[in-house]
Formats: sequence, structure tokens, C-alpha cells
Amino acid sequence: MSEKLLEVKDLKKYFKVGNGRFLHAVDGVNLEIPEGKTLGVVGESGCGKSTLGRVVMGLLPATSGEIHFDGQDIVKCSKREFKEVRKKVQMIFQDPYSSLDPRMSIYELIAEPLIQNHVCANRAEILDRVQKLMDTVGLAQRYINSYPHELDGGLRQRVGLARAMAVSPKFIVCDEPVSALDVSIQAQVINMFEDLQNQLGVAYLFIAHDLLVVQHISNRIAVMYLGHVVELADANELMSDPKHPYTQSLLSAVPIPDPKTARKKNRIVLEGDVPSPLNMPSGCPFRTRCRYATEQCAMERPELTDRGGGHMVACWNK
Repeated sequence: MSEKLLEVKDLKKYFKVGNGRFLHAVDGVNLEIPEGKTLGVVGESGCGKSTLGRVVMGLLPATSGEIHFDGQDIVKCSKREFKEVRKKVQMIFQDPYSSLDPRMSIYELIAEPLIQNHVCANRAEILDRVQKLMDTVGLAQRYINSYPHELDGGLRQRVGLARAMAVSPKFIVCDEPVSALDVSIQAQVINMFEDLQNQLGVAYLFIAHDLLVVQHISNRIAVMYLGHVVELADANELMSDPKHPYTQSLLSAVPIPDPKTARKKNRIVLEGDVPSPLNMPSGCPFRTRCRYATEQCAMERPELTDRGGGHMVACWNK
């Protein structure tokens, strides 16, 4: 396995909401991503996926825990040190319609990180670099003087990726980068991510709802529920042999295009509502919806344990 590029240890992010209460968005997460690999993160809306990505990126301060990037703890580093780290860590946002400044041309959008980080010596060098980045992400040169509203969602997301790649990062946080796109365009963008990874060796934290998309692009997948990672395994193994009851339920909901096969599929429907992160249940966060819950589940939260071959599960009964 490649050397660890990113390592997250017991990471927590709490939001104060008044009356002395805290919303536990990310609660004790442990993850690692080797160089040139992809870790997919899946889970229901509100489980803490995007917050995790923003804390790793440095857009939100961590409440506690450690984030080691390239051997450096970026939670404790100075502003000057973090500015250097930020050149190696970039982010692609979910909505290509709101993440780009509508007043800036495609050239200006891609050139901005080059100018801010003093990557190029002069305007001619900036133009040459912008054109090469557009070629890299499959964006035709004719769009260089266009504005975001003149492009469709897939092309806008390519602009976002070109911006992220401008400073030659080693790691990119992808926060649901294809969820706002049509299925046909999703495939093009996913293939582009993979091609860039093969060419440049960039690592991804890939956050998404679609399990099939995550399986396709990821080496390993982490399943989150109410701020906790409940299962972590190699992508194909997790899809073929899910062990946590929550993961089993998620996979049972994945649509199957063949009607006959779909009718034979055993759909696992969870009972009850997702608990509020302001009022978390004792013990296992999933126990209030779990058909295997016991008294032990209510008393103590299970830790991620290796069930063989790096397949990590946080469950007392599985």
C-alpha cells in the first residue's frame, strides 16, 4: 500500500446552537488515505459527510482531534504553515452553479489560484497554464472567454476541477461533485476524475450519496451515520459483503435496472426517524433503528474493529 497522505485521528466537530447545547456533526472519526488513492464517504443527508470534508480542507476549524497531511498536523500548524499546505489540498464543491463567480470569465476563474499563489511569472505564462489546464480536464479552448452561465453543469464542474488542479495539489476533497449533474454527464465527469488520478497521482476524498458511483471510483468506502463511521472496507468487499445493519439497509435501497431481479431483492426498511444530533441516543447511535439492538447497544458505543482484511465495523452484534 502507498504511503499515507492523509490521516485523521479522533476528529470531532461540534456546533454550538445555544442554551449550552452542541450539535455533534462529526464525532470521533478515524480515517486514512494513501497517496494516489480514493476514499469514498457515503451516508444519509445530515450524517456529517460534508462537514468532515470541510474540516479536513480547513474551511471549518476542528473541535478536537488530529489531521495529519503529508506528515504535518494541520490542526496545530501556524497560519503561514497552513497557507503552504493549502496549495497541496483543494476542494470541488457540490453545486457547479453557485461555486463559480458569475462575474468572472472561465480564464479569470482558472487563473485566480495561479495569481493568488504566485505560480506563474507573467501573464503569458498564466495564459499558457490556463490553456493546458483546460486541455487536461477536457474543456474546449473556445470557452476561455465565456462566463459560467453560458456553460452546462458538466462543463462548469470541469472548470471547478481545473481551478482545483491549478496549483498541482496532492489531495482533493470532492463534495458530491456529480449529484447535481445528469446521469450521462456524471459518467463523463467520473471518468475524468479517474484519468487525472492515473496521470497525476492525486488522492481524493470523494463524498457522495450514490453508492454505485462511489464504488466505481473508490479504493475504500467509509459509511457514516450521525457523525460516526460505522463501517470501513475495500469498495468491492463492502458492496458484496456489508456487515453493519445500516450499510445493509443502504445497499438494499440501491436501484436495480432489471425488474425481475429487483422484485426478488430483499429490501431492508429502517423503522423510525433519524435521531437529532442535538439529542444523540446513548451507546450505539444506530440502535434506535436497528433490528439487532440489545441492552449492550444502549449502554456502550461500539468502536471500529477489524473483522479481517481491514474490514472495520462498529457493531456489537455483527
